[in-house]
Amino acid sequence: MEQQVNRAIELRHEGKNQESNDLLIKLVKEFPEDPFVHYQCAWSYDLLGMETEAIPFYERAIQLGLSGNDLEGALLGLGSSYRALGEYEKSKAVFQKGIAQFPNNRALQVFYSMALYNLKQHNEAMEILLTCLIETTSDEQILHYKRAIKFYSDKLDTTWS
Repeated sequence: MEQQVNRAIELRHEGKNQESNDLLIKLVKEFPEDPFVHYQCAWSYDLLGMETEAIPFYERAIQLGLSGNDLEGALLGLGSSYRALGEYEKSKAVFQKGIAQFPNNRALQVFYSMALYNLKQHNEAMEILLTCLIETTSDEQILHYKRAIKFYSDKLDTTWS
């Protein structure tokens, strides 16, 4: 099985996404209890722009006990797929779960902020994005204003006269 999964991943890297997906669908049928195979299959559907088809495979991978970096990726993929389909509350819940488990994953936080934006929670979305920006950038001009950006990140509607 491992060799076949590696081949599917190689196909993905070669840009042969449909071939990779076909192989992974076959592997899911052969190994229905393997969380990694489900995760890879979900990922392959995502690359094909087939979020609706990806979701059950992400969910099953997580249910089967996916862990570590793969779980991080599956939570990001699942939340992103829900968001892309307009399922903003589901997306938000998945990202909250992901951030609780992986608080240092900036990608989860950024995608979470997108879901918040879609839910019209603009202030919280901006605060998260600004915090991610100032904590990860190497841009000297932004870093020069780091304290001010941090201060204003949760006060975007406040005015001082």
